[in-house]
Amino acid sequence: MAEGKHTKNNGGMKQIIFFKVCLLFMVFAVLSSCSVKRFIPEDEKLYGGATVKIINTNKIKGLSSLEEELQELLRPEPNSKFLGARVGLYYHYKTEQGKKGLLTKYMNKKFGEKPMYYSNVSQNKVINLIKNRLDNRGFFNSKVTASVKEKKYTKSIVYTIDLTEPYVLETYQLENDTLPFYKEIKEELKTTLLKKGTRYSLESFKQERIKIDEGLKARGYYNFNQDFIIFEADTNQYKNKKFDLYLRVKKETPKKALIPYQINKITVYPNHNLDQKNKAIDSTEYKEVYFLQDTVFFKPKRLHNYLLLNKDDFYNPQNSKITSKRLSSIGTYKYVNIQFDEKNYTKNDSLGSLEANIYLSPLNKRSLGLELQAVTKSNNFAGPGLSLNYRNRNLFSGGELLRLTGTVAYETQIGNNTQNLNGLKVGLGASLTFPRLISPWDLTGRFKYGVPKTKISFDSEYLSRSNLYGLASFTSSFGYQWDANKYLSHQINPVNVNYVRLFNTTSDFKDILAQNPFLQSSFDQQFIAGFTYNLTYSELGRSTKKNQVFFSSNLDIAGGALSLLSQSTSGGKKTFLGLEYAQYAKIDLDFRYYLGLGKEKTLISRFYGGLGIPYGNSSILPFTKQFFAGGPYSIRGFASRSIGPGTYNNGTSNSTFFDSSGDIRLEANVEYRFPIYSFIKGAFFADAGNVWLYGDREGQFSSNFMNEMAVSTGAGVRVDIQSFVIRFDLATPVKQPTSTSLSTIKLSNTILNFAIGYPF
Repeated sequence: MAEGKHTKNNGGMKQIIFFKVCLLFMVFAVLSSCSVKRFIPEDEKLYGGATVKIINTNKIKGLSSLEEELQELLRPEPNSKFLGARVGLYYHYKTEQGKKGLLTKYMNKKFGEKPMYYSNVSQNKVINLIKNRLDNRGFFNSKVTASVKEKKYTKSIVYTIDLTEPYVLETYQLENDTLPFYKEIKEELKTTLLKKGTRYSLESFKQERIKIDEGLKARGYYNFNQDFIIFEADTNQYKNKKFDLYLRVKKETPKKALIPYQINKITVYPNHNLDQKNKAIDSTEYKEVYFLQDTVFFKPKRLHNYLLLNKDDFYNPQNSKITSKRLSSIGTYKYVNIQFDEKNYTKNDSLGSLEANIYLSPLNKRSLGLELQAVTKSNNFAGPGLSLNYRNRNLFSGGELLRLTGTVAYETQIGNNTQNLNGLKVGLGASLTFPRLISPWDLTGRFKYGVPKTKISFDSEYLSRSNLYGLASFTSSFGYQWDANKYLSHQINPVNVNYVRLFNTTSDFKDILAQNPFLQSSFDQQFIAGFTYNLTYSELGRSTKKNQVFFSSNLDIAGGALSLLSQSTSGGKKTFLGLEYAQYAKIDLDFRYYLGLGKEKTLISRFYGGLGIPYGNSSILPFTKQFFAGGPYSIRGFASRSIGPGTYNNGTSNSTFFDSSGDIRLEANVEYRFPIYSFIKGAFFADAGNVWLYGDREGQFSSNFMNEMAVSTGAGVRVDIQSFVIRFDLATPVKQPTSTSLSTIKLSNTILNFAIGYPF
């Protein structure tokens, strides 16, 4: 169980000292790299880069994407900078002069850059590239000129573009032909993106060809290729910048590209390896699909449900792609390879024939792993851990995944010098995942994109918190998870049981509970049984969109079904199997918008809201279900779990470090991320939020909630190596929940957050 914040101490001063040392080191590195000017030859000047300036006399709308395209054509790139200094160029010059010191050699190897002089730039070449791109976008005969901005040691260029009025589409026609194939193309043109008034663009013509090609392939045209399509634009019919567009298929297109293909045989190799190439293998037929394997590695009945390919179906690459994804999602196979072989084609055939061969190369069935871990938590606890993991990826020859885990960890609260908050944690866990739906009803046909997985899990954990308490927790769940499409996923647990038992409480901890009735009540009901559901929509890493969206929501309802099976006690509480259980409903929403600004620059906006309502047996939420704010993944200018509830101020008393939790949480964040140098990234951010209590008591939510927000701001440095991120965020409070206005930024209040991964 995660728990509270640490008290105010001298840890913050240590963080400031550490930050100052890092800052001084960075300043020293930059200052030592500022003197590249002494290496520049007398007859040369460094190239300072180029910009594009568009003169939009005709007031044409929607030019932002065009400006970005043109900016990408500006070559070459100038030497990179770090905090205004050309570090890579500096160490290149030092190496060229014969300086072979260890630091110089390392820095030159990692970051060194050859000098980019102005004399290396060809203005005419760039101008021609820009003109060509403008012609491709319909801005024919636009004027492009270059002007030079000269400084003492650098020269930069501004390319000025005087845009002409673009050509727009008047008519779009398909050249008629008697072939049945053309009827299929006409069907595809009903959903064309090329409408009257569309600006002339070779890129839009390319996308139209891709769309037609994909549509025809989905209708079975296995051998068709987008290169067989030709667009011809006629601008001679009009005097006012309009053009007619004609689409036709090349006359030399081969006959086999103009007929659809059917699948006449499907063969699956569930345990494929190179040794099977010239080997006789037993064949099993199941629902018109042949399964070839030495022994039954994967049961045909189980594997067949993942196939969207059927005998006598027309070829459809989308079905093949989704089938490959479904087979990969099982977790048993490292390679999935679907091949189509063309069979017995003659020029007189009006229908082609294909044989589908599906080769599945399995992972090792069993694996055993030992991990030495270094763990950091949002409540500032950190320490080493040891984890032992066992996996069986095909337990019952149906892709079932068995996981057994054992962990031992020691942790201490970093920066807390006033309390000895150390802990020993021992955990055991087991889970069994079936790559199919375990249900009384057959719902397999309802899920095309992803086959649902059924997961049964059990976890237990023992935590001994020195000088305070011992805690034993048991969690068990049964549920389903599946992908509805490449963006949307669901996870539902109809059965979710959690039992926590507090024992070996010390007198100090009892005093804490005695002084905090709210906290005491939250520990009273630690048997939780209910229903959970998660919905996630994510475009991150899955979309080519410049601006991406992430949304996640969790629903947690406990105690409702148990009330039908429970007994009432003399105190009015209901029990199940002699245990008083919690009753509540809880929901949270997490929305993020990633605004791409080009060149690895992103502006992220995030809103989080959560609400928990206790009812029946519960007057407050169980401690493990309450909301907290503050820390490296929340409002970074405040210590972890130190904010609220509401305007409640717990002071600095050691006995109140569990208090800052609530039933309601609102939080908003904005962060600007940008590259600094190579894998070093930077960020500026601001966070605001708080937690409140539900009902009529101190710290309750009210209409004045906006004035009760805690606000912090700061900057960060991140080391991002192939998505493994080490993050340092320096943040300071600018508004306390008890204040109605912003306060002066004080360095002494600054908190240095160290974390793994991005905050959101």
